[in-house]
Amino acid sequence: MAEQIVFYILATGVLLGALAVVVPPFARNPLHAAVALLTTFSLMAGLFVMLSAHLLAILQIVVYAGAVMILFVFAIMLLNLRKQDFSPAKITAWKILGAAAAFLIATRIAMVAGAAVSTHTAVDLSLEQYSTFGSVHDVGIALATKYLLPFEITAILLLVAVIGALVVTRRQGGLR
Repeated sequence: MAEQIVFYILATGVLLGALAVVVPPFARNPLHAAVALLTTFSLMAGLFVMLSAHLLAILQIVVYAGAVMILFVFAIMLLNLRKQDFSPAKITAWKILGAAAAFLIATRIAMVAGAAVSTHTAVDLSLEQYSTFGSVHDVGIALATKYLLPFEITAILLLVAVIGALVVTRRQGGLR
């Protein structure tokens, strides 16, 4: 019972944090939206911990809440936005259409989720095959054996992207 209460608290926090990123008044200020996104990422890590996916929780905090949020905050700070740069909220036809579409999509998701809950069969997560699912050891073994080629290709792609960024910066006179 306590696990369900914690889940509902975390899930509600994730939904409210995600809404705060895009819905005014938080969305009016990019820094407030970034803090709401950081809250959403942190609460998502809590949901991963509840699923016993500790590696995903750590990666969620380190990669998203750490690196990506720092990148967002630096971009916001470099924009040097002033109070007069923010326009007042206006209700337009596109916003009304978007809100209606979001409502219809949310309604459809609720209908599908309701149908899935009514036909839900319990899975015994105490089985041996699920006991180490998502652990650091299992993910490391999978990356070093089954997914070695995609992992190496991704590493090479990232290296090429970093070298390309350095070349572009050097051509524009940034690094000398």
